[in-house]
Amino acid sequence: MASETEHSLTAPPEVQAVTKPQWYTGSLVSPSGAMTQKGILAIEPYVTYNQPVGYIDSNGNIGPLHPRTKNITNFTMIKYSITDNVSVQTLPTFSYRWGGHGNQTSSGVKFSDLPVDVMWRYLDANPDRFIPALSAFVGMAFPTGDYQRIDRTQDGVGSGTYTLRLALTEQSTYTLPGNHALRLRMWATLRKPLNKAQLHGMSSYGTEPGFRGNARAGLFGSAGFSLEYGINQKWVLAMDIARDWSNGSRVRGVMKDGSIIDNMGSPSGDWLAAPAVEFSWSPNFGVICGSSVYFAGHNTSLVVSPQCALNTVF
Repeated sequence: MASETEHSLTAPPEVQAVTKPQWYTGSLVSPSGAMTQKGILAIEPYVTYNQPVGYIDSNGNIGPLHPRTKNITNFTMIKYSITDNVSVQTLPTFSYRWGGHGNQTSSGVKFSDLPVDVMWRYLDANPDRFIPALSAFVGMAFPTGDYQRIDRTQDGVGSGTYTLRLALTEQSTYTLPGNHALRLRMWATLRKPLNKAQLHGMSSYGTEPGFRGNARAGLFGSAGFSLEYGINQKWVLAMDIARDWSNGSRVRGVMKDGSIIDNMGSPSGDWLAAPAVEFSWSPNFGVICGSSVYFAGHNTSLVVSPQCALNTVF
């Protein structure tokens, strides 16, 4: 995610005088905290291809996955700094899917639910005392994505619920031998759907034509850390390790034939690693390319997700 240029303050004064500030784009997965200067606008478009390669069952065993639904996704992080400590952020997301039942595709490019967050950095970093920057997020995801009355299974990209978004982030920067910068981020997120999704017909909850009822999505969230190692001012090696988890959704209603269903989905979780390379040709412009790889979990797909992003700060 987009990030500001940072100066390392942990080196002795005589080294700081000749050390260039490290340039970052931010790693692939880690959320960045509130920006550090009023009036700054950051825009970071991502392009991601998701390729399922298998399925992990409830016991952690890996097996084949059919069908293998693939997608190309574009999401753009747009962040604006209202003050030196408070920022707002949104992530409009578009996707196209194919490879489902009957090799079905989306009916077109689909727009997902829209999140909007407010970020507050409540503790400024002080590297000399090993004090990190700490930020808190609060926001809402609005149900803008198609989720019911769909004609194709691949068109279900929304949840149908207003979802409360909470997060905490930590960021600290260190200087390693050879004057190489190392940035650490840690984060935890929680998402809570606030209402039931009313369902009619086919939906993103797996219901069939003629169904009438509702769904209550479960809590979900993530936690993880990232490391970004500066080879030099322009080149950075990045690695994210993250854990995603989700409680099952409960679907209740009446089928087309009049039968009543009341199903509770199984909880799921996964572990992923996301190695990447960052290159910045100025403090305000850079690119990052890498891949997220899901390598463990339960009741979840194994997915490989190559992705690239352009980081711009104005």
